[in-house]
Amino acid sequence: MERVTLRIPKQQIEEVESMVDTGEFPNRSEAIRSAVREMINEQAEDREDGERRPWAKV
Repeated sequence: MERVTLRIPKQQIEEVESMVDTGEFPNRSEAIRSAVREMINEQAEDREDGERRPWAKV
């Protein structure tokens, strides 16, 4: 596994910490890995459907 450094707004980190605190994820890293996996899967599904989605959702 490779280490990646990123900057995330405080509010989003607080939300991730809340998920860790409630036991939804064992730690921040696993929560972020899960989010990346979900994004990759969504993008793959969109490509299969012929859709092009912008890189970020608002």
